[in-house]
Amino acid sequence: MTASVTALPLTAPQRPISVIMVSYMTDPALVEAIHAVLEDRDIHELIVVDNGNTESARARLAQFLVSRNRVRFLQGHGNIGFGRGCNYGASLATGHYLLFLNPDAIIGVGDARRLARGATGLKAPWITGGLLRDVDGAEQRGARRGALTPLSAAISFTPLHKLPMLTSIHREDQPLPAGPVPMETVSGAFLMTDRASFEQLGGFDENYFLHVEDIDICRRARQAGGDVYFVPDASVMHYGSTSRVPMMKIEREKLKGFIRYFSHYRKGPIGSAMSRVLTWLATPFMAAAILGRALFLSIRSGVLGR
Repeated sequence: MTASVTALPLTAPQRPISVIMVSYMTDPALVEAIHAVLEDRDIHELIVVDNGNTESARARLAQFLVSRNRVRFLQGHGNIGFGRGCNYGASLATGHYLLFLNPDAIIGVGDARRLARGATGLKAPWITGGLLRDVDGAEQRGARRGALTPLSAAISFTPLHKLPMLTSIHREDQPLPAGPVPMETVSGAFLMTDRASFEQLGGFDENYFLHVEDIDICRRARQAGGDVYFVPDASVMHYGSTSRVPMMKIEREKLKGFIRYFSHYRKGPIGSAMSRVLTWLATPFMAAAILGRALFLSIRSGVLGR
């Protein structure tokens, strides 16, 4: 007769990680991103939510994934948007940790676990976000941001942030912290939570089709008494703007997301009136900044081929 052995519960750093990746016309970066995830044996599974890719890209992916049993490829649902796609993938994930990773973000071995370890001791519902770097290694905008309000938007999207005592919501110009630090907003390109926190928050708000859903879920986590932390030693190389969709269309969705966000969080008659005024003041500048960037990138791509 053999003695029975009681398995000890997994400690937080050992709990399985599920990566959810929502893709829409992101070939060829998608294959590189998938390969990078599968290089990390510490990642339990990868769920790719195919919101729409070319037939040639799908054929290459099918061939690439045929012998890889840690990948689940979800197709046939059409372009349901980023937030809804994330929720769909998360509903089928089996890991304790849920890591939402952009399909053009190249993760290194160990970075997923470092993001999970950054959550040690955080109050639920918690969220952690890592560092985004460009192909040259420089920090990208968006990985760490302050709270988005009509006032902070009015400052950030206008020349007001250049005035003394007024700062933009963006933090990439500040020195990197030595370790995990509280941060009002982290990027949905490289964002982690656990199953319990995600369910408590009700997942991403599916009313945002593309962009701003990360700002929204971070705000809801903080409002629910949870912690949102930036973890600088967990990083990805993020190409950015790899989707084969007109840049102007993507940026229009971003602008729509900002306007919806401000409308959703108005509170009280005075707050609503002030929010309306600030939103009205900030919207033209947001539109100019967001759509102007899209126009610049489109022209650069056409002229320089990049």
